[in-house]
Amino acid sequence: MQTAELKNLKIAVVGAGYGGAAAAKALSLLGAKVDVYEQAHQIREVGAGIGLRPATMNRFRQWGVFEAIAGVSSPSEYFEILTATGEPIMKEAWPADGAQRHTHLIHRGDFIEALLGVLPAGMVHLGHRLEGVRDLGERSVLTFAGGRTVEADLVVGADGIKSVVRQELFSDRGPVFSGEHAYRAVISVDDAHGMVTDDNLRMYIGRGTKVYLLPLRHRGQVSFDITALCPDGAWSPEVSRDDVLAAVEGFDERLVAITRGLDMAGVNVRAVYDIDPVETWHSDSVVLVGDAAHSMLHHQGQGANSAIEDAGALADALREASSVREALARYQAVRKPETDRLQAISRQGWSEEEIEDVFPGQKPADAAPKE
Repeated sequence: MQTAELKNLKIAVVGAGYGGAAAAKALSLLGAKVDVYEQAHQIREVGAGIGLRPATMNRFRQWGVFEAIAGVSSPSEYFEILTATGEPIMKEAWPADGAQRHTHLIHRGDFIEALLGVLPAGMVHLGHRLEGVRDLGERSVLTFAGGRTVEADLVVGADGIKSVVRQELFSDRGPVFSGEHAYRAVISVDDAHGMVTDDNLRMYIGRGTKVYLLPLRHRGQVSFDITALCPDGAWSPEVSRDDVLAAVEGFDERLVAITRGLDMAGVNVRAVYDIDPVETWHSDSVVLVGDAAHSMLHHQGQGANSAIEDAGALADALREASSVREALARYQAVRKPETDRLQAISRQGWSEEEIEDVFPGQKPADAAPKE
């Protein structure tokens, strides 16, 4: 689209999470008038740490926000998978993307704060809970709780796994329970029982449980994440310390000790959900990004990265296409095959047997299952 057309474009982004904030930044750099509508009255990201891949960091460099993100993250060289008791299974250097070679490990709260911090003042409107969206062709109308309506030339649905935009226009199928719980906490390096000595992500697996240690050196902390099999699909299940300890039975005693020492009041407990692939992500003037389009399990650590890539691809498509409708089709054609693949891979359970399928050739011969 021509520069003048882009500058006349009025865009409404629904949701101020990773995808929404990234889309707002990328689209505003086109010159469009962008407003973000978030249902929460205060932005507060709970949970733990994530890894931002080199391609994601290159997008931040392109948008002029690399330093803001790098300043609250720690560069990592590789990802290692070990058995429950610490024997190596595989070790993989993070994939490089041009000159950018490191994955940056970051706390979710620091990440969303940094992203929102580079948006212009007044762009984000809190306390706007979406109730409905209508696509009228060349424009769409959003209706929020309390009766306020907003018209836009383009609506970007970045409202997460329970997306109202997706349910209204694209798919009425709900989230899918994985049969797992995630127990997440951020602890001091001093409380990690000597298990964190560098800046690299490690995962220990055994008996259907995965334990992640993700260093946050810039904070002097560690993101400690246990993902365990459990049939309780309540979104926020009630879990005791004994329940969490049972999940790491037989693991390295230091991991058990970390778990035993957790302040349960500070542990984020969630059932783990994703969604089935959505056939169509866009109409004439509405499009989905991030979890609203392709929420995936966290086993590949690609949810936030995919949302950032969506934002970049959407901005690219608008710049290159001759109309909004053409841009949305182009964006889906670029991104959907990749996220369909990642959703499928992320549903693999990370048993020792499955690792060879996901990382062919990485598993040491001496760690292969014995006949």
